[in-house]
Amino acid sequence: MAAQFDMAAGPFNAQNRGLSGTIVCIVKQEGPKGLYSGLVAGLHRQMSFASIRIGLYDSVKTFYQKQLRREKDGASMPTRIMAGITTGAIAVSCAQPTDVVKVRMQAEGADPFAGKKRYTGALSAYRTIAREEGMKGLWKGTGPNIARNSIVNATELVCYDMVKEEILAMNLMTDNLPCHFTSAFITGFVTTCVASPVDVVKTRFMNSRPGQYTGALDCAMKMFYEGGPMAFYKGFTPSFMRLGSWNILMFVFYEQLKRGFTHLNQQNRYREVKAPI
Repeated sequence: MAAQFDMAAGPFNAQNRGLSGTIVCIVKQEGPKGLYSGLVAGLHRQMSFASIRIGLYDSVKTFYQKQLRREKDGASMPTRIMAGITTGAIAVSCAQPTDVVKVRMQAEGADPFAGKKRYTGALSAYRTIAREEGMKGLWKGTGPNIARNSIVNATELVCYDMVKEEILAMNLMTDNLPCHFTSAFITGFVTTCVASPVDVVKTRFMNSRPGQYTGALDCAMKMFYEGGPMAFYKGFTPSFMRLGSWNILMFVFYEQLKRGFTHLNQQNRYREVKAPI
């Protein structure tokens, strides 16, 4: 639905209808399943992108700490930001085709007069894009996507770490579910504010017609001339709903899984120590 807002244009666009109006319009035109356009490609993206950026974060952060010789002092904010940017860039480089397919499938329903759909599913979208645009079509918009996701990744991971540490340092909460929920909610809002401009440009550029823009910068400049600064914050509410809910679920489950695996690892070590020789 955020892609619907990002791609909207014309007097009857998503901005004029508002969030609730857009939901109703999508359901009328495409049925309830229209709200889940691009779901399969979205799952492809999250399984590849999220696992890389989150899974590598602590290892990359530790690597930078060792290079800067700050093992005893803990990771500083610049070190965390560098780790977030690095893992975000690596993840995008690997998962870019899944993001292109997701955006194309979501934006396909933005124009009610578009006629027959080009893609029957995620696999069909991969094949069609590769056949019509070549393999480079699956990596279209990699530059702005790296910029966007490096910013998002660094903002999410660093903001969550800092907010959580501040809450615990001020004794506002203990290290439990309410603390994780609050930290993730604040992180979602901050991330949306920071990432929206790049996100809108990325979506517009990745779904553009061949030759419509010479590059991501050209796309951003034309958007600014046409709509001013607020053009970069189209669809802020659905974007916040998406990023906010995503951050809450991601960090809450991440904390619980981390605790579970830590507890399991401690139990295994205890059994090894107690095991008779």
